[in-house]
Amino acid sequence: MPIKAVVWDVDDTLFDYARADATGMHAHLAAEGLLERYGSARLALARWKELTELHWARFSAGGVTFEQQRRDRVRDFLDAPGLADPDVDAWFARYVGHYESAWSLFPDTVPALDALADGYRHAVLSNSALMVQDRKLRVLGVRDRFEAVLCAADLGVSKPAAGAFLAACTHLGLAPGEIAYVGDQPEIDARGARDAGLLGIWLDRGGAAGGGPPGVHRIRDLSELPALLRTDTRFGAPSTFG
Repeated sequence: MPIKAVVWDVDDTLFDYARADATGMHAHLAAEGLLERYGSARLALARWKELTELHWARFSAGGVTFEQQRRDRVRDFLDAPGLADPDVDAWFARYVGHYESAWSLFPDTVPALDALADGYRHAVLSNSALMVQDRKLRVLGVRDRFEAVLCAADLGVSKPAAGAFLAACTHLGLAPGEIAYVGDQPEIDARGARDAGLLGIWLDRGGAAGGGPPGVHRIRDLSELPALLRTDTRFGAPSTFG
């Protein structure tokens, strides 16, 4: 069954989220006079990342809303459990201004989308919210590359649950075996896609040590993707990819 569509993760796959987040938060904390409070910029950023992962996991598990995880993250970071919602939202909005000024696609994103434009349909499946990712893709100039943008906050189910991937299949009107999913997380993205019957592809930009989950394919750069999609490796054929 040939691959007919590529479904994409966004953050740290197409969009350099880690760099934008670190750059934006550093600028925000400096503007707020908070850098020294954490001992160093490095420690402040590490704490922000830790809390982001913690509260995002709560949201992904369905324990809190998208807005609540954001507010809880800010309150924990500021050690201000009683801070009112409007003040939390205003603090986060100031951060977003710095964060958005650092937005950029990875250098290989547009060339890969160009290379795959004619042969495949394209969509997005993200564990974020549509209001966030749709706007981001528009600002970055690539929203029109995707016929659909599907997000966990709106679907009511998050990766790696099979329901998230199958929602993308249903939207595209394709069988799971006709879709490749590309993401930067080996378990949430690649293994989750594989378990749902899609071709799971792990974009390992950092060159992690060791192998990825069995039955998924690892690439280091999106320039490798066209060749991988042309190679039928799902049913035991040899693969030159990691």
